[in-house]
Amino acid sequence: MLARAQQVPAIDCASLRGSMAASSPEELVSYLDTQGLIAFTQRLVRIPSVNDPATGSTELGAAQAVIELAQGFGWAPIVDEVRKDRPNVIIQLRGSVPGPHLIFEGHTDVVSEGSRDLWDFDPYSGEIIDGRLLGRGSADMKGGLGAMLFAARALQLSGELVGKLTLGVLVDEEELMLGVKDFVAKGYCEGAIGAIVCEPEAGEICITQKGAIRLEVRFHGRISHGAMPTQGINPIPALMKILTFARTTEHELQGQHGEDPLLGAISITPTVLQAGSRVQLNLTPPVAIADFDLRTTPVVDHAQLIDSFVHEVERIAKETGCRGEVEVIDDRPPTAISPDAPLVRSLAAAHQAVLHSDPVFGGVPGTTDGTILHRDGHLPVVVYGPGGKWIAHQANEFVSVAEVIDAAKVYLLAARQLLHEGR
Repeated sequence: MLARAQQVPAIDCASLRGSMAASSPEELVSYLDTQGLIAFTQRLVRIPSVNDPATGSTELGAAQAVIELAQGFGWAPIVDEVRKDRPNVIIQLRGSVPGPHLIFEGHTDVVSEGSRDLWDFDPYSGEIIDGRLLGRGSADMKGGLGAMLFAARALQLSGELVGKLTLGVLVDEEELMLGVKDFVAKGYCEGAIGAIVCEPEAGEICITQKGAIRLEVRFHGRISHGAMPTQGINPIPALMKILTFARTTEHELQGQHGEDPLLGAISITPTVLQAGSRVQLNLTPPVAIADFDLRTTPVVDHAQLIDSFVHEVERIAKETGCRGEVEVIDDRPPTAISPDAPLVRSLAAAHQAVLHSDPVFGGVPGTTDGTILHRDGHLPVVVYGPGGKWIAHQANEFVSVAEVIDAAKVYLLAARQLLHEGR
């Protein structure tokens, strides 16, 4: 199992009223335009915002929809083009009086729908059937995007926005997280008390998430005739050795640290292997390549783990006569936050007030933009959003309409408590 939920201690919902302004939670959520929220989420889902250089598809259409919505609200969105036709949209709202700075974050890109034969409906229909909004990206994470935008609008309309609320609608989360890296580099996190990442987590308040390291290992040999292999250096045996090392290291880390109660086990997975050619069966290849996806928990030292691969590649290269290289394609640290942190307590109280049930703590089995907000922006992060925890990237993706609306209400109540308490 990758992750398990844990019960959150009982929350005193009176804290929501005590720390906020005059309006009750019920009065505050009356400012939420639920019909507009669902209509906008449908619009987003109908935009195929896959980043695919082969077809020229990008996140641009989804970003433009957000820009139009923001301008319709009277906001002045900032548009930062991270790559051609791939803009981040940043909205900064300031309250009537000074106060803390809080961030809500989400992404506009979605993964490919894959073969349409796997779907029972149009992947970009955006239809609502039996209370479910259907389509690619509905859960991951256009439902969360819509919820955070409309929650911010409701807070503004209520007159109870204080401090600063930043909405980061970013590109490229599904790949190298270029959007959030640009967001942090340009200083949008400055002075923030934390970030709520609005990814789908089935109503769990995810206080931890796995880290990810993407490595590419290359062994360069010297080509030779397959009948005379000693006249060259075949890099494939070297590749086999690093695969064995990866598996051994995975087992050692799992044995040393066990399973994280919320995240499950550490894993090291070879994902891409390249060597040789089917049309040259009598020729040893000049290079052999292995890509690895390493998923870590907070107990793992990333620098130490990367160094172990570098040293092993150097050892194998010396043993086999190859030239070895290790490229760190990406390095995203795991994150963890105390369940007693204000960011978590505010979400928990808001969740209980809206859903009338005790929330649970969970862990994100993958990684989100929150890893970069935490590492480079030095922010506490928590992940909470509408949609099934395991449905992302699957065919027949959907999100419950009720979950989207409830998430917006939770964001609204939590934001008000955080911004008012921190004054």
